[in-house]
Amino acid sequence: MTSTLQPATTTEAVKRPDRWLALSVLVLAVLLVAVDATVLGLATPYISEDLKPSGTQLLWIGDVYSFVIAGLLVSMGSLGDRVGRKRILLLGATAFGAISVLNAYATTPEMMMLARALLGVAGATLMPATLALIRNLFHDPRERSLAVGIWGATASAGTAIGPIAGGFLLEHFWWGSVFLINLPVMAVLVLVGVRTLPESRNPNPGPWDLISVTLSLVGVIGVVYAVKEAATHGFAWPTLGVGALGAAALTWFVRRQLTLAAPLLDMRLFRNRGFSAAVLADLLTILGLSGLVFFLSQYLQLVQGRGPLEAGLAELPAAVGAVAAGLLAGRAARRFSVRAVVAGGLAAVGAALATLTLIDESTGYPLLGAALLVVGVGAGFSFTVTSDVILSSVPKEQAGAAGAVSETAYELGAALGIAVLGSIVTGLYRGFTAPVGTPAGAHESLGGAIEAAQRMSPSAAEQLLSSAREAFVDGLSLATGAGAAVLLATAAAAWFLLRGQRL
Repeated sequence: MTSTLQPATTTEAVKRPDRWLALSVLVLAVLLVAVDATVLGLATPYISEDLKPSGTQLLWIGDVYSFVIAGLLVSMGSLGDRVGRKRILLLGATAFGAISVLNAYATTPEMMMLARALLGVAGATLMPATLALIRNLFHDPRERSLAVGIWGATASAGTAIGPIAGGFLLEHFWWGSVFLINLPVMAVLVLVGVRTLPESRNPNPGPWDLISVTLSLVGVIGVVYAVKEAATHGFAWPTLGVGALGAAALTWFVRRQLTLAAPLLDMRLFRNRGFSAAVLADLLTILGLSGLVFFLSQYLQLVQGRGPLEAGLAELPAAVGAVAAGLLAGRAARRFSVRAVVAGGLAAVGAALATLTLIDESTGYPLLGAALLVVGVGAGFSFTVTSDVILSSVPKEQAGAAGAVSETAYELGAALGIAVLGSIVTGLYRGFTAPVGTPAGAHESLGGAIEAAQRMSPSAAEQLLSSAREAFVDGLSLATGAGAAVLLATAAAAWFLLRGQRL
């Protein structure tokens, strides 16, 4: 028994000399996903004008990526544990780049939704693999905290680079060009990663259970779809049926994991209070933020009349705050406490969102910029520390599954948030009073109203745009207020659930 454990101890003690260079490759994958997520918001008005999706189709374009990626993250994280995290990362990055081309040249709303769904399949391979490789590269807790901070800071930097680069491209090229910026990042990741990344896998993983994979995908998509449809159209029998099917699939998934000798996801991980609390905090945080994140670019462009590049630069304070906080989060958590940093960060985000309920069509940038800076700082502290808690709570052999759970919480929160909070915005928007003869499409989206106004008399167009913009801002304010309530409640829960937790 002793001889079996000794080599593992020795391995843990060895520090790879090229671990920081390997980390630089891993963060490129994070950058890839973050940039893609942020450029979509900027491109939405142009996609709406060109492809003419309905309001429901526009929401699907926004959240189908999250639906698919949330449904597959656990499966792909577990697959990486089995076949090799380096291998699945490089294959996923290659596929991500190729499918980005399909997104760029989509010609119909249906084609765009399919392209976003396929991108979700590829994206599901990236995030769990990067976190798992960090867990296996950095054995020293302080080094791992810094590495996770850099990982999180890069994701935040991507949220800044995406809008700025996307804004520049949108002002000079067609909307599809924003998806093509993935290609050079993907190329560097693959070419450098082949040489620098170490391969790692679970030495005794057991078989990859395809039944569990199917149950996970059906369960997550079924539940999220039902929430989305219920929020938009009410509780119809087909919606309830899909929701019940999803819930049944997830129940079966959990029961199956408890009986398998080599489960896709070891449910015993959730017995760790710190692990469970960190996962729950991530899910609720991004749920509360998603309404603002998805609709802010539309507010800046379609309500305040900013150009895409200006709108991208307007969102920069959030990313700058998140980068700075992410790099300091590990040190702060050790000096004070994990729960103080996480709960304090979430409370700050909640307070900032609460101030944004006061916005109107003419809100000046000082208020917006200050609120976004606080959102970035608070989210940077909380997300970085919860990611570190999740990784440090599990054996390194299960790092892929743990990383997948972390990212699943993030993506599921995003999908639910866009579905629920997005439906609040859409629901309030559709009810605005319009002049006689206004096309039905004007009630589907603000972009549709702006397009309709171009074919109306000046007085009718002015009345239409005034009512539409007011309704959109009212919906955004209400969704932001709901997000603030979620964040403040999550901060209180984190304070109690993370007591005694250390990195």
